[in-house]
Amino acid sequence: MDLQHLATIAIEAAFAAGKFIQKHMDADIIVEQKEGGSTYASQVVTEVDRECERVILSHLLPTCEAFGIGLLSEETEDDESRFEKEYFWCIDPLDGTLAFINKRPGFSVSIALIAKDGTPIIGVVFDPSTETCYHAIKGIGAFKNKTLMHIKNTNDYLTYVTDKKLKDTPNSLKIEQILNAHKTNLGLNDIKEISGAGAVMCAMLVLENGPACFLKLPKTETGGGSIWDYAATACIYNELHLPATSFNGDSLDLNKRDGSFMNDEGVCYTNLSQSM
Repeated sequence: MDLQHLATIAIEAAFAAGKFIQKHMDADIIVEQKEGGSTYASQVVTEVDRECERVILSHLLPTCEAFGIGLLSEETEDDESRFEKEYFWCIDPLDGTLAFINKRPGFSVSIALIAKDGTPIIGVVFDPSTETCYHAIKGIGAFKNKTLMHIKNTNDYLTYVTDKKLKDTPNSLKIEQILNAHKTNLGLNDIKEISGAGAVMCAMLVLENGPACFLKLPKTETGGGSIWDYAATACIYNELHLPATSFNGDSLDLNKRDGSFMNDEGVCYTNLSQSM
């Protein structure tokens, strides 16, 4: 299987969906609710989400037929082809819908190719707000706007990146303890927060604002993001040799058999070194 070729198609699909999103960034959007996790952010959906999925699938479905690739996409019922095929496309056509409808940055297009065993093979993220494209291919590297990506961590403070403000987050005291431990271990002067983005852009903001971290504690309520929220960014982090794991440090299960939600294991994305 030609991974470079498939990555090129995924990038083209992400750009096409991103261009569609850009046309509606300033428009009045009708917001609907769907069955999702326990939070409002996981339940909101718009016609822009659905149209982005249609745009992406117009690029990717021919590869499914040509190469026998399965499919898991947020706005389409899981057909479980991901358990039968050697690889599957994992798509979040518009991650950060809440940021999008509130007309603030933090939304993106996310496309990944995942192996049946859950290994991320290709990851593509397009940020329509800045027209920035990140992508990675397993064993080849991670790229920003098609240039090899390098991490530069120069801040003298720790950045905590989060979809929900720390003061509004359950178990915030435990998260504060983790952040303070990182601050002390790295000899940093302060902790600053970036909040409000979807999970995909949270992960990318960690890369752009190091030393930084993004985490979700395990919980019993459904939610915590879904496979498609982490598949592409996990590939990018792997190629940068940075941790993208469960909260306890295990590999993310990107082909879960008991549903797509990640609440039972939580997530932890970190970019903590001050010199890379």
